[in-house]
Amino acid sequence: MDSKYNPQAIEAKWQKIWDEQKTFRASETDGRDPFYLLVMFPYPSGRIHMGHVRNYALGDVIARYQRMRGKNVLHPMGWDAFGMPAENAAAANNVHPKDWTYQNIAHMRDELKTMGLSYDWERELATCDQDYAHAEQALFLKLYEKGLVYRKKSVVNWDPVDHTVLANEQVIDGCGWRSGAPVERKELSQWFFRITDYADELLADLDKLGGWPETVRAMQANWIGKSHGVEFAFQLEGYDDTLPVYTTRPDTLMGVTFCSIAAEHPLAKALAATNPDAAAFIKECQAAGTSEEALETQEKRGFDTGIKAIHPVTGEKVPVFIANFVLMAYGTGAVMAVPAHDQRDFEFAKKYAIPIKVVIQPEGEALDAAALAEAYTGPGTLVNSGQFDGLDNETAKQKVAEYFEQRCIGKATVNFRLRDWGVSRQRYWGNPIPMVHCDACGVVPLPPEQLPAALPPDVSFDQPGNPLERHPTWKHIDCPKCGQPARRETDTMDTFMESSWYFLRYCSPDMGAEPLDLKRVNHWMPVDQYVGGIEHAVLHLLYSRFFHKALRDVGLVECDEPFTRLLTQGMVRKDTHKCPAHGWRYPREVKQDDEFLRCVECDSEIIVGRNEKMSKSKHNVVDPKELLDGYGADTARLFMLFAAPPDRDLEWSDSGVDGAWRFLNRVWRLVHALMQVAPGAKPASATPADADLKALRGQVHATIAKVTDDFERQSFNTGIAAIMELVNAIKIGDAPLAGEAAGVMREAVETVVKLLSPYAPHIAEELWRELGYADDLCNHAWPEADAEALVKDVITIILQVNGKLRDRLEVAPDIAKDELEKLALANDKAAAHIEGKTVRKVVVVPGRLVNIVAN
Repeated sequence: MDSKYNPQAIEAKWQKIWDEQKTFRASETDGRDPFYLLVMFPYPSGRIHMGHVRNYALGDVIARYQRMRGKNVLHPMGWDAFGMPAENAAAANNVHPKDWTYQNIAHMRDELKTMGLSYDWERELATCDQDYAHAEQALFLKLYEKGLVYRKKSVVNWDPVDHTVLANEQVIDGCGWRSGAPVERKELSQWFFRITDYADELLADLDKLGGWPETVRAMQANWIGKSHGVEFAFQLEGYDDTLPVYTTRPDTLMGVTFCSIAAEHPLAKALAATNPDAAAFIKECQAAGTSEEALETQEKRGFDTGIKAIHPVTGEKVPVFIANFVLMAYGTGAVMAVPAHDQRDFEFAKKYAIPIKVVIQPEGEALDAAALAEAYTGPGTLVNSGQFDGLDNETAKQKVAEYFEQRCIGKATVNFRLRDWGVSRQRYWGNPIPMVHCDACGVVPLPPEQLPAALPPDVSFDQPGNPLERHPTWKHIDCPKCGQPARRETDTMDTFMESSWYFLRYCSPDMGAEPLDLKRVNHWMPVDQYVGGIEHAVLHLLYSRFFHKALRDVGLVECDEPFTRLLTQGMVRKDTHKCPAHGWRYPREVKQDDEFLRCVECDSEIIVGRNEKMSKSKHNVVDPKELLDGYGADTARLFMLFAAPPDRDLEWSDSGVDGAWRFLNRVWRLVHALMQVAPGAKPASATPADADLKALRGQVHATIAKVTDDFERQSFNTGIAAIMELVNAIKIGDAPLAGEAAGVMREAVETVVKLLSPYAPHIAEELWRELGYADDLCNHAWPEADAEALVKDVITIILQVNGKLRDRLEVAPDIAKDELEKLALANDKAAAHIEGKTVRKVVVVPGRLVNIVAN
């Protein structure tokens, strides 16, 4: 055995062996219990980053642990390959999106393989593969036949840079999630999935997801946004039409002092046709997006239509405003405004000098409308509300609903914040929507024999917009129904469509144009453990849940939920460094002198900034290749898994990387030392007589128990810490070992190697071979703690006086309570603190502490 650890040679060796032997191939005919471990697949940008390294290390450590626990593990990898970045790269670099994408995939696949990840590469897929796109179009048509897909005109978020529609979930702080450009409102004909048909089930089934973080479930519940309210209509003075509204606060009905309508409301559109000022205001409104977040943050503005709405109870006439914060897609696109009890309405009323009327008083306080600094939105008793006066506001909600229903002028209604999922995107590099537009027949689906609707390779990206619209021939097709000239749908699907079922395709990736093999899907699904970022809590995870349920309802899957357990990893963060002359500096552009960090280019003193998420814009990134080339994959993995709990942000530390490297070297030397002094030893299997050896063996098995428990709790960092403590306890000298000593040391060292295997698999496999074994450690059984070895002759009891630590007592585990009290009171260190005082009581916590209370 070489005395020096050489990770580059060892890792290349084992990666080659795993690849050639297809060690991690998953099979449905394997007799072991299946375990499906999945990490969210990446977009093929061309390079992996430290977030990838951490994410995939987390997934791999779970997969390898479960394999050693005897499970038949499915651990696949693929590529979320469609999307605007490829199209933008094509325009910028004169390369076809397909070529750019597959080149990036090849490069990233090679990088991932250097991490030693236990993927079944035979199941690899890219969502732009022709078979995947074909199968997805078939799924689209199945859902269309089921009535879950439809097309309508709607107001959408328009990204003026990417020239495409964005779902509300893809608008972040009023800007496009990829381009960062402020979005605009635009009315277009779009394709939608009826996700709202599943709103109740999506909400109710969150209770089944006990293996998900509570924060993610809360985010989804909030996004679905189920609300109970009342729908009724205001009469409009001088109009035959009414103004239907929906409110979740019917208890504030008597405080209405105006009504607000969305810029896209039919009443607003009708006014704009004859009123240039109204038309101009509506155009301004359309410069903002349609998401609630975008509308909440902008200044509240309105346009007085001059129309009066008539209160359905009092007959009072109140003004109707077009307001820039009202969503056409929510409720009816019109709201009753109660400025005393709604903050948006309050700000609006103050700006436009609209009366404010208090109708709910908090207990023990009399609100004065003129003195309000903000809206009162809490509970209370109704006032200024006629027949509803004196009711508490929760009771009043029901009474107002009954009032409307008894008079047939309104009804109690359930509403959802969730909107149907718009899947149309105006771009080339996506999966074409397999529909045809015929002047005679209307919208016609492509028949199965004409699938797939494949993208034309000869497109130009020399101008903004969708190249499919400009293609001279591709969009022209004969109608599948009547045979007359027709036009293909030129919109492609939202890329979240691809990521909403890829986990199912991994179960049977060889199906070609057929989407799924139900038998194999049933073998693996649902996913036992899913790993990915919390930023996907709504976008990907909610869409996937809906799509899975929809496929269940067309008979393609059987389970109700796709992911049993979810781990959302934190970000990787690093200090930022800025040079006064050259701006943000990469780590390699900074040097350390005796006292300061300095710029390598100009020697100026570096300004150390905040610890932030690694990003190219701030140059606070570490290239994974440099880390892997310099230290090896096992060091990188160990550091990532040890530096922070998996769900917390990880702060990058060069010294932490060095520490992981030194630890692996120490383990290597430990095995080398053992093989020098006890090369033929067999691991101990019974408790030794020697007290020191007994204590070491007890620690070995306590470590097994702890690391196993830490794996089950996904506390990987504490598991590594326990292994490190065990290594510290193993002392191997230069003298030959024999008998019990050799056996205990052998067992201890083997245990270290076994426990380390999921974390640092290359070095563990190599050391396993050096220990004389011929089987692969990754398929070896996980160690089990020996209950006998865990029994202690003595335990340590904390001794306190008035809650402060004074000593530690070594006692028998089964010591009687009164005997322990006597020992505590007789202790010299305790006596010094109770001298001259009266002992009031002695509190004994069995197995842990004794506290003497004295004054």
